[in-house]
Amino acid sequence: MAEIVITKENFDSEVRNYKGLPVLLDFWAGWCGPCMMLSPIVEEIANEYDGKIKVGKVNVDEQPELAMAFRVESIPMLVFVKDGVIQKTAVGYRQKDEILNMLGL
Repeated sequence: MAEIVITKENFDSEVRNYKGLPVLLDFWAGWCGPCMMLSPIVEEIANEYDGKIKVGKVNVDEQPELAMAFRVESIPMLVFVKDGVIQKTAVGYRQKDEILNMLGL
């Protein structure tokens, strides 16, 4: 499963009410340098752990309501959600092994 774009329209079905795989949300923006550095790592995790985790991308400029709901003050911000409940968050660039550790993978 490739990364999916999370919007306010699909948030409930893809994240909040989703009872399948754990979800990793990547809050980002196109103008954010650290976000661009993190993006290939998140994509790699989405591909390598297909079937074990769902990865969603949230563009904070296009989805300000979701950014406000998650109290995003700095990006990139990763949020680990399981069964609709936030488990962990991490702000700023992270190495792949740190993200996998956060996810318990």
